[in-house]
Amino acid sequence: MPSGTVKYIGPDGDWAFISRDDKQPKVFLHLSAVEKAGFAAIEKGQRWCFKLKEGRDGRMSAIDLEFLGSDR
Repeated sequence: MPSGTVKYIGPDGDWAFISRDDKQPKVFLHLSAVEKAGFAAIEKGQRWCFKLKEGRDGRMSAIDLEFLGSDR
């Protein structure tokens, strides 16, 4: 499973982008996936292992998250 670090959070905190460790394109992360993993909020520096799901727009999203720790 790919892994990476939250580098950018949207202004409302409901979404973010994960910078992947394997240097592949960044992945969209929605708050609902984070909540499903047992966390209340997305925070910069969170490290996640995740599965990829292609959205209707063709972009990849992170799902089935596993928390790896934090860079903070």
